[in-house]
Amino acid sequence: MTGKVEIRTPGPFATVQDLGRSGYAAVGVGRSGAADRGALKLANRLVGNPETHAALEVTLGGLRIRVSEHATVAVTGAAVPVRAGGREAGTCVPITLRPGEELVLGTAGRGLRSYVAVRGGFDVRPVLGSRATDTLGKLGPPPLAAGMTLPIGDRVTGWPAADIAPCPLLPEEPLLRLEPGPRLDWFTGSALSTLTGAGYTVTSDLDRVGIRLEGAALTRARAGELAPEAAVPGALQVPPSGVPILFLADHPVTGGYPVAAVVAEPDLDLAAQLRPGQRVRFTVPGRTPAA
Repeated sequence: MTGKVEIRTPGPFATVQDLGRSGYAAVGVGRSGAADRGALKLANRLVGNPETHAALEVTLGGLRIRVSEHATVAVTGAAVPVRAGGREAGTCVPITLRPGEELVLGTAGRGLRSYVAVRGGFDVRPVLGSRATDTLGKLGPPPLAAGMTLPIGDRVTGWPAADIAPCPLLPEEPLLRLEPGPRLDWFTGSALSTLTGAGYTVTSDLDRVGIRLEGAALTRARAGELAPEAAVPGALQVPPSGVPILFLADHPVTGGYPVAAVVAEPDLDLAAQLRPGQRVRFTVPGRTPAA
């Protein structure tokens, strides 16, 4: 190990995440891992880590950490003001910290989740092959709290060839692509038109498990209950209210409500950055979104 990171202030909510634990759904364990997988991979590349290394997922900013030894870190995802050792710093660039210096994230102005990688990775104990915190399954390290220390590993891939990366600009009103869901036939023929209509508002009822939306309700074409069946990230599960819930990284591995549609895998990173009060629209490739 090459040092430790002390959590001085975790912000509203922060966890350790990597790319998750695949292959255990049959025994009731979800993949979990970073909600915005692209942002975690980019943070790791910027400090010369394998993309699979564990980093910190920080909700709405507010994180303050201190390093015990020289360290190289990077911040990606939701744009936040960054200070390193009292100096102004940026996102999507490698940042050098000297022993005892702090990295401080301000409040995210757009987007919800930022990622902090350290060269060597956060070397917490893996559970089922992953260091990710699964908030639903209660696996992996606990959410970060003031006073915790995290060891830094020493496995790297060499120094990156670039010292800056483009920071994706998060849209004010994301447009997420949909694929028809396995139970679309449980709804009337207008279901996809409803989903791709005027859009939905993200409610304050959101976490790593999913997002409860507010907007037009889907109308059921058949009554009755659905036996629990497998669920995937991005599933739009429709409860009795008719207004869908969007599953995110820590979703349950099964669900009992019909899934009308599924957000395309490449768009899940955008979905992970949705914040309360934000509008989101859906589209189905080959269909024109309603005006």
